[in-house]
Amino acid sequence: MHTLCAPEIERYIYEILPERDAVLQEIEREAEKRDIPIVGPAVGRLLYQYARLLNAKSIFEMGSAVGYSTIWWARAVGEAGEVFYTDGDQKNAAEARQYFKRAGIEGRIRVHVGDALQLLAAQQQEFDIIFNDVDKEYYPRVLDLVPSRLRRGGLFITDNVIWSGRVTQQQPQEESTRAIQEFNQRLYAMPEFFTTIVPLRDGLAISVKL
Repeated sequence: MHTLCAPEIERYIYEILPERDAVLQEIEREAEKRDIPIVGPAVGRLLYQYARLLNAKSIFEMGSAVGYSTIWWARAVGEAGEVFYTDGDQKNAAEARQYFKRAGIEGRIRVHVGDALQLLAAQQQEFDIIFNDVDKEYYPRVLDLVPSRLRRGGLFITDNVIWSGRVTQQQPQEESTRAIQEFNQRLYAMPEFFTTIVPLRDGLAISVKL
């Protein structure tokens, strides 16, 4: 992945991180070996920190893969909290369930297999945090769903908003890049949110609902 800061700074950010537990380390190794998209440990810590700062107890995760970020969320919400895992691949969900069990947090996670947008649309409750990491072509559609399903003061967090720097292209050929550009522009213009992009890893959009 294209780094957003000088390589030596990027190395420092990751080298200084405390060692993760065995489950997270295994997922990190598998992700590197099998090219599984995960947020990585630096972003994982940031997600955990935001959830703790907010005292979040209900989190909806759109696009969970093998559950790496889900574990960070589940540990942040504590035993009384609940995290909704969503992924379209039954194999990913089965692998994630094993990780959740080994991490001792399976009771805090509701696993749903299917289209994350449809699953969020079906929700009647408001969440403390909604995390968006679906296929990038669908990012603009997510904006139509989130405001009514996030509590006031809650956080809408989106991964990959820098997209390895491709968002700076003037006339991108990739649909994914065009979709992220549209998403970023619309998100900053939405009066329901106050948004900041954090240039960590591949860029995170952090939006608080006003």
